[in-house]
This record gives sequence, C-alpha cells and structure tokens, in this order.
Amino acid sequence: MHGTNYLLGGVLFIVANVSFGASIVFYNSFLPEIATPDRRDHVSSMGWAIGYIGGGLLLALNLLLFSRASSFGLTEGHAVRISLASAGVWWGIFTLIPLTRLRNRQPAKSLQPGRGYLRTGLSQLIHTASSARAYPQTVLFLLAYLIYNDGIQTVITLSSQFGQEELGLGIGTLTTVVLMVQFVGFFGNMIFDWLAKAIGAKGAVMISLAIWGGTLGYVYYFLHGTLGFYILGLIIALVLGGSQALSRSLYSQMVPRGQEAEYFSLYEVSDKGTSWLGPLIFGVALARTRNYRIAVLSLVIFFIIGLALLSLVNVRRASLEARHELPGDDQA
Repeated sequence: MHGTNYLLGGVLFIVANVSFGASIVFYNSFLPEIATPDRRDHVSSMGWAIGYIGGGLLLALNLLLFSRASSFGLTEGHAVRISLASAGVWWGIFTLIPLTRLRNRQPAKSLQPGRGYLRTGLSQLIHTASSARAYPQTVLFLLAYLIYNDGIQTVITLSSQFGQEELGLGIGTLTTVVLMVQFVGFFGNMIFDWLAKAIGAKGAVMISLAIWGGTLGYVYYFLHGTLGFYILGLIIALVLGGSQALSRSLYSQMVPRGQEAEYFSLYEVSDKGTSWLGPLIFGVALARTRNYRIAVLSLVIFFIIGLALLSLVNVRRASLEARHELPGDDQA
C-alpha cells in the first residue's frame, strides 16, 4: 500500500479482523473439548497467560526493530510494515500447533445439499440465538458479559488516549506501559487462577469487576503524572487476563454439548457487538463536560450493571440446563 491508497488498507484491516473474530470462536469452543469441567479455569487462565508472554515477546522485538530501524538500513515506515507483517507470520506459525495436535470430533450436523457455508452459518446463528431462550441462565450471563466486557474493552482502548491528552505523556512512556502490561498480565492470570480455585470462577470474576470499578475511581481522584500511569497499567495488567480468561471458562460450563461453536459465536457477538457503546458513553460525557476524568468515571456504570447481573447468574442451574457435568457446587 502506497501514498493515498488507504482503501486497500481499510479492506485488509476488515478482512484481518473478521478472520480473527472467526478464529476466536473456534479457539474458545475447543475449551470444553480439551479440559474437563474442573480443569477449565486453569486451562483457560494458562492460555491467556501464555498469550500475554507471546504477545509481549513479539511486541518487544517490534519495538527494538522500530527504535533501531536505521541500524538495519530501514526507514521507520518500513519498520512499521515489517512489524505488521510479523504479527501475521507469528499468528500463522503458532496456528500450526493446534492444526497438527488438536483432533476434531465428528460434526454434530452436516451441510445440507445445495446450501453454502455462509448461508448455513447465518441461519444457524439466528437459530442459536432464538433457541438460547431455553437456557435463561446462559442468556443472563451473556447479557452481563456483554455489558461488563464492553467497559473493559473501552478502558483498554482509551487509556492511552487519557495518558496522552490528559496527562501529557509521551509515546515512549505509553509504549513501555503497554509492554509492561503484557508481561505482568502473565502473573495476573496466575493470581486469578488461584483465586478461582479458592472461591470459584464466578466469585473471582466478580472481584475483578469490583477492581475494575475501583480503578476508574483511582483514575478520577488520584491519577497524576507518569508514576500514577504506571500504577494504572500495573492494576490493569493484574486484573485484565483474569476477568477475561475466567469469563470464558465460566461460560463454557453453560454451553450445551455438541453446540460449543454455535454458543461461542454468541459469546463473540457479545464481545464485539456492543463495542461501540462504551466509546459512545465516553464520548458523550467528554463532549458535555470537556473533562477526561469525568468521561472515564462514566464507564463505571458498565461494571456496576455487569456485576449486578452476574450476581444473579446461578452457574449450577445453568450447567444443569445445558446438561453438563458439574465441576462442583462452589460456583452457584
């Protein structure tokens, strides 16, 4: 892509994101296949933890390439292009591991003659969304996840903007905080894995949401300067992976057998389908108040509502509804 050929870049960006979202559906749906109910919290947490390490290593290599581009005879523009390409190569190489090691069970349904995959997939998604009413606890969890995860994603997305616009931090500081989050996130996942063993995944996720809400209070009242932003990054790193990994394993207990991919497609829709809502609330609050701190604090509503809805979810009943073997009674 050269010059003003931004349309090609936009198309490629859309293709990449659609492909990523599709792959995540199957990636998540493998969790019930490879881990028994009592092991899913640990396996899910380890998956996120290792992902943080891998992402951190690649990011560190890319930052090294960018900072020393001239030493390699490259312009900064070429270094950026190589960094973007390296993400695809990295993804492709490590995709070979599940391709060669994981084994599919027999499909629960076969493609009907004369019907394509796209048409079948869309109709199946509509059917799954309609039939999900038979699992009210699962639907309640999806609603809670839709709300609180949108708050999480918005905080992640806008934290750099807050640091740059409100605190006046340079790109170097923001970059090192992002790098720190990747590696500290590994230990955050281990902490929440231990917490899930002690009080159950639902309780651990609820604690994480309380911490997310408290983090926004910290941003509003106490966050000033570079040190404060590093503390913010540390808190996010410790709680981010745990809230997401345990949400996934918790949901896996509520998915009907043989329909894992179908229901994790709803999970992914809940993840991406309202990704505009958090930025909208933030933008409206910022436009009305011209105050970044108030705009950030307005996002606490996502964690309050999400936490309240999650507290109503009965995991044991949801597991029974989905006809799953129960990991124990400690997550009701």
